[in-house]
Amino acid sequence: MTLRFGTDGVRGVANRELTPELVTALGRAAVRVLGADEPFVIGRDTRRSGPMLEAALVAGLCAEGADVVLTGVLPTPGVAHVARERGAPAAVISASHNPFGDNGVKLFAAGGRKIPESLELQVERELRALAVAQPDPGPDGVGVGVSSEHRGALDEYVATLVDALQGRQLSGLHVVVDCGNGAAFRAAPSTLRALGATVDVIHASPDGININAGCGSTHPGDLQEAVLVARADAGLAFDGDADRVIAVDERGVLVDGDEILAITAIDMHDRKLLRGNAVVATVMSNLGLRRALEPYGVGVIETPVGDRNVLDVLEQRNLTLGGEQSGHVIFADHATTGDGTLTGIVLLDTMARRKRSLSELASVLTRVPQILRNVAVDGGEQLRGDTAFWSRVRDVDEELGDDGRVLVRPSGTEPLVRVMVESTDADAAAEAADRLVELVEHAASRSAPASL
Repeated sequence: MTLRFGTDGVRGVANRELTPELVTALGRAAVRVLGADEPFVIGRDTRRSGPMLEAALVAGLCAEGADVVLTGVLPTPGVAHVARERGAPAAVISASHNPFGDNGVKLFAAGGRKIPESLELQVERELRALAVAQPDPGPDGVGVGVSSEHRGALDEYVATLVDALQGRQLSGLHVVVDCGNGAAFRAAPSTLRALGATVDVIHASPDGININAGCGSTHPGDLQEAVLVARADAGLAFDGDADRVIAVDERGVLVDGDEILAITAIDMHDRKLLRGNAVVATVMSNLGLRRALEPYGVGVIETPVGDRNVLDVLEQRNLTLGGEQSGHVIFADHATTGDGTLTGIVLLDTMARRKRSLSELASVLTRVPQILRNVAVDGGEQLRGDTAFWSRVRDVDEELGDDGRVLVRPSGTEPLVRVMVESTDADAAAEAADRLVELVEHAASRSAPASL
């Protein structure tokens, strides 16, 4: 029985790596660390394995004396909202953008914020203890936890999203929504229609196995085509648990998290709503974001990858806006996590108030050529201590000079090492990326990296 938290909870192949037995033990460990003062709020996405793992998690929580409130299928930010309103801990059963056969569990502390690394380590320790010894007898009789359904969770979440626009409407805007056959399939269309938008919906018929399958934020091709065919003003594509969004402008061109950050940061700056005159972005954000915000005097504070890292800095510095290139955007005054639907309606609201097309708004950011490569390797985490390997990576970075940069990092959710290269010289970026991929492959397969 093993478990290790990544950048977004724990994930694995459902019923093989992420087994019911493991998830039951995880539930028991979560109660021992987070307590049972308030009922745990549990939501899930549309994966076939979701109900099975939900039952296992409920069993573990109740066995330790915690009560449970089930929201059913609900976006991650919707579950976080319910937890915040109730001052309760929570868990979301989802593997986000991963294929349907994977699943995962994200834990939230009381109040709807993802648990910090220190608590993750405590949960891991409790889980290891459960693996080597039978758990002490739990409570019996009235001490056993019970579960109940929160049937109004979806409506409550949608109402909160509508309220975020403070009475403003999206009437006159035509939007195509790709729900990725995931958790947004009811929440996103309902919210947009409640705000008066004309909404076309695609990929909103989940069957348990079609989540993220050629659709959603990681496969937006169908959305791009649908926006052009419908002559819509914009499109929005969500991932499996709907905590992120990728937009499409009226020309069918993708608008990613960096461009959304630039658009919303400038708008909030102009409206005197951008506290600290800064945004928080991760090391993966394009250099073009920083350059786009410089004329407005808006700074960019950089963090490691992961929306939890972004939220940490937002809270520490009392800032308003942060996010990731992948489309996780956090509006700290409205949510405790990335929220794809909230981000989408804020973007559309900006279009409506400024009376500008999405392509016009997105043109504020000129992207520096960026190459991303995912290198499939086992044991990528072992690279962290390979000093010779990192010396070679620094050599490549220094060769690019002030006009570029490189980033190499093991994925926190998949058996991959991610390589990113930016340079104003696209050919130099491509050459550097090829060299880094070769370095990663050699270093991962042998005890020392190959020489360049």
